Amino acid sequence: VQLQASGGGLVQAGGSLRLSCAVSRRTFTRYVMGWFRQAPGKEREFVAAIRRSGSSTYYSDSVKGRFTISRDNDKNTVYLQMNSLKPEDTGLYYCAADLFYDGSKEDEYGYWGQGTLVTVSS
Repeated sequence: VQLQASGGGLVQAGGSLRLSCAVSRRTFTRYVMGWFRQAPGKEREFVAAIRRSGSSTYYSDSVKGRFTISRDNDKNTVYLQMNSLKPEDTGLYYCAADLFYDGSKEDEYGYWGQGTLVTVSS
């Protein structure tokens, strides 16, 4: 499985960005999808996850109410809509996938994309 994240960039605080992650497999609907991020000098952390059908979503407390994860199973793509961005949202954003695990533990995800950089200026 190959994951290709895109959509990162430079944005001012309070602005919005939408990240996309395209997945190579036609069996995309079998995968739980997640987003993680890594700020400079910090460990990678969970941001959001979405179950196979899209019926359930999970968020870290730091992004809840500002970010929305969604998926388009016809396009094999998962999205992360980020609103009201803050400088502390700056980091490299990774998408991840797994057939069985649907939670926030980084080590449980079996497949990872290369990351897309989000920079939020104050």
